[in-house]
Amino acid sequence: MTSWSRLLTRLFPLLLLSTACAPSEEAAQVPDDLGVTSAAITLPPAYSEVLVTRVERPTALAFTPDGRLLITTQPGQLRVFSGGVLLPTPALNLASKLCSNGERGLLGIAVDPVFTITRHVFLYYTFNKFNTCASNIPNVPVNRVSRFTLSDANTVDPASEKILLDNLPSTASNHNGGDLHFGTNGYLYVSVGDGGCQLGDPSRCAGQNTTARRLDVPLGKILRIRKNGEIPPENPWASAPGSRRCANPTGVPPGTGPCQEIFATGLRNPFRFAMRPGTSSFLINDVGQGLWEEINEGVLGADYGWNTREGHCANGSTTDCGPPPSGMTNPLFDYKHGTNPSGSPFQGCDSITGGAFAPEGAWAPEDDDAYFFSDYVCGKVFKLTQGSGGAVTVEAFATGLGNSSAVTLRFGPAGTGQSLYYTTYVGGGEIHRISYTGTRNRLPMAALSAFPTQGATPLNVAFNGGASSDPDGDALTYLWNFGDGSPAVQTSSATTSHVYTTSGVFMAALRVRDSNGATSVQAATVRVDAGNTAPTVTITSPAMSLRFRVGQVLVLTGQATDAEDGTLPDNQLTWRAVLHHNEHTHPLMSATSGNNLLLVAPEPEDLDAVMENYVEVLLTARDSWGRTTTVSRDVLPRIVDVALATAPSGLSLDVNGTRFTTPTVIKSWEHYTLNVAAPPQLDEQSVWHVWTSWSDSGARVHGYLTPASHSSLVATFQAVNGWQGDTAP
Repeated sequence: MTSWSRLLTRLFPLLLLSTACAPSEEAAQVPDDLGVTSAAITLPPAYSEVLVTRVERPTALAFTPDGRLLITTQPGQLRVFSGGVLLPTPALNLASKLCSNGERGLLGIAVDPVFTITRHVFLYYTFNKFNTCASNIPNVPVNRVSRFTLSDANTVDPASEKILLDNLPSTASNHNGGDLHFGTNGYLYVSVGDGGCQLGDPSRCAGQNTTARRLDVPLGKILRIRKNGEIPPENPWASAPGSRRCANPTGVPPGTGPCQEIFATGLRNPFRFAMRPGTSSFLINDVGQGLWEEINEGVLGADYGWNTREGHCANGSTTDCGPPPSGMTNPLFDYKHGTNPSGSPFQGCDSITGGAFAPEGAWAPEDDDAYFFSDYVCGKVFKLTQGSGGAVTVEAFATGLGNSSAVTLRFGPAGTGQSLYYTTYVGGGEIHRISYTGTRNRLPMAALSAFPTQGATPLNVAFNGGASSDPDGDALTYLWNFGDGSPAVQTSSATTSHVYTTSGVFMAALRVRDSNGATSVQAATVRVDAGNTAPTVTITSPAMSLRFRVGQVLVLTGQATDAEDGTLPDNQLTWRAVLHHNEHTHPLMSATSGNNLLLVAPEPEDLDAVMENYVEVLLTARDSWGRTTTVSRDVLPRIVDVALATAPSGLSLDVNGTRFTTPTVIKSWEHYTLNVAAPPQLDEQSVWHVWTSWSDSGARVHGYLTPASHSSLVATFQAVNGWQGDTAP
């Protein structure tokens, strides 16, 4: 999470002998556009939240000096929100030249500090350099940073692109980083993930990922460049002997010298970071592996320790903690995954995402210079403040955002003040805004449901605003507009009804007013189709009984019928696919029209996710009225056992960077390549043993392709008699 990978353990239901997952029930057919409002969040007194706009999978936000909101989307579009509306035509569409599978895509944006003169915007995206979006192959897509020119007409000429950084490998499709910010020094700072994979290994991913601390690799770093792509002379390795431009757009120079672009090292997936207003100092949100999420002070030349450290502890530990090894820097703040002590605001939180500093004077005095950050999994925004002497205090600020939420945070203009904008993948993609109202009488929020929302005329619809709320507990008055030209209605009751006598599509709306006269800013709406019914949709392939293997080509086939339109053609069908991991998802296929489409079954995110990952395919049908119905089906992997053993027994083996003491049995997916290694090691009698052979005749470190059924893998070791000392022979 996108980084976004790790999280709580949640096992799939298993069949006997754990050879495959139990089938899931197909989702009930529910028409879309029911007017269900987004999750009602909980905020402190004197704050309110509204939905700004909807846009597909928004990844990052930036504002121009004239108040335009620029939105990047994972599929590759740059959208403009201006004058209170989302402009219908993207300013730029990079979809034809980027990869958006996994966590790839158009991920970051920054506006030139002198935009009024240059009109320059800077974008971070995953370039399809070798015409393939596959992962863990020799020629993978690369992340790059480019400069473009945005016109006053809200268009970008693709030919205006100037590539500043390039050839940043997106090896495993995740851990791309992708944030961009300017400091007051005029330099552009760029966050880059570790690629989710160890470069240079024969298998590309064997063992633990060491790229983050290698100075000759630009992954797992904060990079810093000038606006024209040149290297600031103050960069730590700008003038080091043998140093190179490792992200040079014209090609990576040969050698193993340090990268001149590096500002700081030792980061896993610094997906988002934020500048303190009016400074060049910043905080980095680094997405953790299995135990800790962390916030780091951006320090020139710092080594934050990944993959030796996670949080303030040794990697993989919650007890081996404290001061870091010499040369490394502990985080300013970190929090543990999953279950936390009673009263902790981080219960169920597992993936840090957005971050933003409150500008001084923008909100309440106690918010001045506070740092707000979010967690993608538990759907919360937290507030971090630093007292005198650097003491850190953290409290929950907003809760109930829902998972897959608050991907990016950004303060920006709203009327005459400043609000906190955030992006979310909830509902396919939305931009929300949290504002400080400056009054204890907070605005009420309207919520609306209706039934039925479709059918023949005359259509009698029952409306219910009972889920509307006032944060101060005030009594509400309900203001109804049925959208068909009939007079508006005001009631003290939360329910009413209305008969639609004319065929058409109508948008009914509800606002609520509290007893102090404050009215909800945003109306809750629900679509009513009088004289029309939603399509009926069926997924016929893949079958519910299918258990896929990694790399298997899945055929997506379905059909839809409509009472008014008959059988819908394939161009009115749209497919999506996602990879589930606990309470969040990663995109596998963006919205694609047609039928009989092909989807290549993915690998699990990592070994820890074997029992948690599964694929969901979603089929949406749209009738001639624009009414849609979406159905989904869970497609489960074939899970098989792999028994690990050593001769002599009791020694350890590494699988995908995790050490196992034998004998043991691990879970895998059919056709998933396990990266296995047999390290030299001491036995319980302090005798050194070195590997001699594998039962599958592989090398000491090699990829083991999981077969279709239970298998055993045995490593044979030889004792090195007479060897003394703490180092391997």
